[in-house]
Amino acid sequence: MQACADARMTPHRIYMDHHATTPVDPRVLEVMLPFFTEQFGNAGSTSHSFGWDAHEAVEAAQKSISHCIGASTREIIFTSGATESNNLAIRGVAQRHRRRGDHIVTVATEHKAVIDPLRRLERYGFQITWIKPLPDGDPSAGLISPHQIADAIRDDTVLVSVMLANNEIGVIQPLAEIGEVCKERNVLLHTDATQAVGRIAVDVADLKVDLMSFSAHKIYGPKGIGALYVRRRSPNVRLEPQIDGGGQQGGLRAGTLNVAAIVGFARALELCSEEMSSEQPRLRKLRKQLAVGIMEKVAGVELNGPALDHDSLRLAGNLNLRFGNVDGEALMMSMGNLAVSSGSACTSANPEPSHVLRAIGLDEDASRSSLRFGLGRYNTADEVNRAVESISDAVSRLRSLST
Repeated sequence: MQACADARMTPHRIYMDHHATTPVDPRVLEVMLPFFTEQFGNAGSTSHSFGWDAHEAVEAAQKSISHCIGASTREIIFTSGATESNNLAIRGVAQRHRRRGDHIVTVATEHKAVIDPLRRLERYGFQITWIKPLPDGDPSAGLISPHQIADAIRDDTVLVSVMLANNEIGVIQPLAEIGEVCKERNVLLHTDATQAVGRIAVDVADLKVDLMSFSAHKIYGPKGIGALYVRRRSPNVRLEPQIDGGGQQGGLRAGTLNVAAIVGFARALELCSEEMSSEQPRLRKLRKQLAVGIMEKVAGVELNGPALDHDSLRLAGNLNLRFGNVDGEALMMSMGNLAVSSGSACTSANPEPSHVLRAIGLDEDASRSSLRFGLGRYNTADEVNRAVESISDAVSRLRSLST
């Protein structure tokens, strides 16, 4: 597996941006390839064997994915990715249940794929309550409490949306406890679990969620395929479709199914589930090596988000650091061989500082001086050492120029 990964990457470049996307695992690509050529049928074609074969492949993938997250097969709706899943969940609930109410509760640190649909709903008269998390400096920075959700829910609340694991600071929210609050108040709970599924154990029953968005390209699967879990029992969640057409997937999401990508999605999640118990400790070890190495060689570096020794509060491969007296964008540009980011890939073209870091209390300068590191399956201890050297050299060079 390592040899395959090395063959796809030039020896001088180091990829540490796995929250943005991941390379397709060769084992995933292997199961996808036949569905581009020999088994190319449309899963909606019911009159011949080409369509039957495609339909069977989709059903097998659906069964596999649902098993990995503790759902039933018919609770999985395939989409183009987590952004579409979030839109279907949020707008689908809001439009379907508006007679009951027009209030939604969420968190200020959500991904833009949640924030932007909510902002659009605000323009149509919905009221959104934005929960503030614990601030920078707290060992649990970025965390919210179930009590905050309970206090925010009103009689006209139709949905609560809380990201399971944050894409910038890696904080893992207490979703099961939040789910209990929502059940007691008879309010639907949606979670954007894009960064969590495949990285931590996720069971929709344990989490008590009604809707869950996730995507393949964060877990070494192909881009362009995602899923939305939609609870079918206690309660049977009903949504207003956002894409109309041929009535596929029970009418919730029309369009020809991307069979090859769906098959790859299932295999990618299977592999993550199988290897999670060994992969997560390995990533924590690499992250500690990276954090300690940087802080020993570079002065004025501070951690953003929850403490690294709180395993249950932070994704194993996530590290977010701020570098005093250094602009994060300039630092990234000075390390052309090292792929990291200053925040979400979906907002990289936005000149504004990270809304996540601002939400936990960092000022604009501190936010702009921060970088996110996302460690993944093919990173090695040697790469970490080389990354530390690259960062140290770049910071020293930039600071000397500024003085």
